Amino acid sequence: MGQKINVVMAQLNFLVGDIDFNASLIIEKAKEAIQENSADIIVYPELALTGYPPEDLLFRPSLSVRIEKALQRIRDENLAAHLVIGYPERMGEKLFNSLAIIKDGKQVANYRKQHLPNYQVFDEQRYFTSGTDACLVKIAGQKVAFTICEDMWEPEPVMQARAAGAQLMININASPYHVNKLSERQTLLRKRSIEGGFPIIYVNMVGGQDELVFDGGSMVVTALGECHALAPSYVEALVPVLVQVGRSPDSPCEIPLQQIAPPLSLEAQVYQSLVLGVRDYASKNKFKGVVLGLSGGIDSALTLAIAVDALGSDYVQAVMMPFTYTSELSLDAAAQQANKLGVDYQKIPIEGIYSSFMQSLEAQFENTETDVSEQNLQARCRGVLLMAISNKKGLLVLTTGNKSEIAVGYSTLYGDMAGGFDALKDVSKTLVYRLAHYRNTEYSAVAEEVIPQKVIDRPPSAELAPDQVDQDSLPPYDVLDSILELYVENDHSADSIIEQGFDEQVVRRVLRLVDLNEYKRRQSPIGVRLTQRGFGRDRRYPITNAWPIGE
Repeated sequence: MGQKINVVMAQLNFLVGDIDFNASLIIEKAKEAIQENSADIIVYPELALTGYPPEDLLFRPSLSVRIEKALQRIRDENLAAHLVIGYPERMGEKLFNSLAIIKDGKQVANYRKQHLPNYQVFDEQRYFTSGTDACLVKIAGQKVAFTICEDMWEPEPVMQARAAGAQLMININASPYHVNKLSERQTLLRKRSIEGGFPIIYVNMVGGQDELVFDGGSMVVTALGECHALAPSYVEALVPVLVQVGRSPDSPCEIPLQQIAPPLSLEAQVYQSLVLGVRDYASKNKFKGVVLGLSGGIDSALTLAIAVDALGSDYVQAVMMPFTYTSELSLDAAAQQANKLGVDYQKIPIEGIYSSFMQSLEAQFENTETDVSEQNLQARCRGVLLMAISNKKGLLVLTTGNKSEIAVGYSTLYGDMAGGFDALKDVSKTLVYRLAHYRNTEYSAVAEEVIPQKVIDRPPSAELAPDQVDQDSLPPYDVLDSILELYVENDHSADSIIEQGFDEQVVRRVLRLVDLNEYKRRQSPIGVRLTQRGFGRDRRYPITNAWPIGE
């Protein structure tokens, strides 16, 4: 066997803003990688020192001072391996998204990100100036090039490195998850490695940050575009990678076939994203646990399962808040699931609270017909109770609305929308059912009915009126979700959607509901982003607008 380079991909979960913690984590994992894997190079994700995305923390006057102290701490460790660390670099009035290569107490090289994403959830051009130069460092006689995240999505940095004689490229990332993102990255890396004529080591962050989930999936592709190492997704890991020096002084490095994590189904990807998103939002914001309203419906049942899988049953409280219209099926199903999962389960009837509100509103409601106002009042009674429990116990309220309902406004402002985090915010109703089936049959080594089958089988209902079901006022969810995908995620017009065979009246009503309820969504809790057009950072439409539905 010829000369080798031991690289460790440090797929880690950093805390935005806690530069001291992040520096300590970098140092701790560097020592571990050196001791256990004889690491020559240890690669950390993009902006590891600040966490990603730091947003307007980058404007803080003390940022540069804190960053320099952290870098000095790392240099003072005098570690023998090359540490590749992402950080924000201040030069005069300019700020760069950079990486430093530190070895033996010295910063031996620096690279500045050339391509700054400014689409979807990214707004790096608000903060950073683009770099222009390639960065190559000789390690074990090999010319190793370095790039950062979006640089891989454009051809120029790879070709620039190729022209400089690179034999290996290391690319650091903070790439958030959306459905099928891993396969997109693999396709991209295959293309770039073939263009460059050298292997690429791709290191990604893992963890939840507000609505973003970073799924890891760090990997290595050969000069022929073949994936020869793939880290597991959704977990922190130090992943060793053996790189063999090229057979001649100018030939590319070679990557033997190494550990490849097994592929995940779409349901597994999404479910693990939701679990990680809930876990990190609750823990990083120092909540003592979570509380949610358990209604006996499928959305709250799935949310409860996610919460328990994220935090453990000791940190989850479920509250059933029955009213006159709450069915025995709902009462039985909620109690059955809560008992199965071992959570703190309480039942607080709301008839008395509702009656008190109605008595106070008697003069205001006089000579009016009963309508949705009374239904919303039931939801608002429940919201008040959950927020009171949250305040008293230091628990995060998880709301349970799915993307389909949030899109068309089938949720109550200051009622079931009252809370701090909505795990299902970017999950369509049809996907909710798929996830419930997945949790019962595939998530655990042994299949178990964590979500009662009677909850999955029953017609969806808010139970705010006698014999109410969702399909009384909405099209079937498979139809609704197809229309919403075309309109919300792909920006199709009404006419374009109708041309695909959907009923014109249904399409125009659904689109009108989406547009009318933008004001509600602006006041809704954040939730895990799963698609490329989630409600929140992705899709930014004006509340007040007169855009006509049509073309």
